[in-house]
Amino acid sequence: MIAAEPGAETVMARVADAESGAGGTEVSVDRWVRGETTHTTDQVAEEAPVALMYHGVPHVVMLATPADLVDYAYGFTLSEELVASAEEIREVEVQPTSDAVEVRISIAWERFPELLRRRRNLTGRTGCGLCGAETLAEAVRDRPGIGGGGPRVSVAELHRAIVQLESLQPLNARTGSVHAAAWVVPGEGIRCVREDVGRHNALDKVIGALVRARMDLAAGFLLVTSRASYEMVQKAATVGIRFVAALSAPTALAVRYADRSGLTLVAFARRDRHVVYAHPERLEQNPAAAVRSP
Repeated sequence: MIAAEPGAETVMARVADAESGAGGTEVSVDRWVRGETTHTTDQVAEEAPVALMYHGVPHVVMLATPADLVDYAYGFTLSEELVASAEEIREVEVQPTSDAVEVRISIAWERFPELLRRRRNLTGRTGCGLCGAETLAEAVRDRPGIGGGGPRVSVAELHRAIVQLESLQPLNARTGSVHAAAWVVPGEGIRCVREDVGRHNALDKVIGALVRARMDLAAGFLLVTSRASYEMVQKAATVGIRFVAALSAPTALAVRYADRSGLTLVAFARRDRHVVYAHPERLEQNPAAAVRSP
């Protein structure tokens, strides 16, 4: 059982449980290469049902990598607007069972009636960020714009982070099957990385790690290895993050939401290229400063 309070751990560039081997399992395989079969072992990512329960009441079951689940609880609870601030999360306990993990969360009692009203009733598949939402209003939550401010990011800083992230994904290096979300602070580089089989889970884990460490969510930007789908942009904007960069493509709904909410959205962010889809004012365009591929 794990109990945690905000600020309980530092979030320098690391991947918590993934560095010690959690989140992956060794299995026996027959590897066929150029006509020759070798009996050997391989590392595969863990994927487990994770039940989020609030005051003993089941809320949703998500398929996730069973690591950094305290971070996940904080991030999910905040990015889904189940509470207004991290201070309203009273306690998190992680309890493994025989074939799943229960994450037991206590929140401020005044938030509990609304949480019951919004209670989800479906299993969340690995790739689903909106599974279980019961109404269109809950699935596509519109919100006031996040306003100005936020980081000023140079092209060089963006591309340095893209290169740096390649070496900060130990679980993916072993398994090749998980997403990563990283928090980057201009002038400091990547400060926090989390990995998960679900892109939205990795994002929630980073958000949770940041709020537990009382980091300023307007001072940096998110770099994600997945596509920039709607729920990724929505979760970021909900907690006050103003800049998201994705290695893969955006969706049209994500672009519209980013534009409407005031969030800078960059996609197809690779070593030698990127595309700005919304609010370019936070990215200092200086192509000559970008990191060149070796």
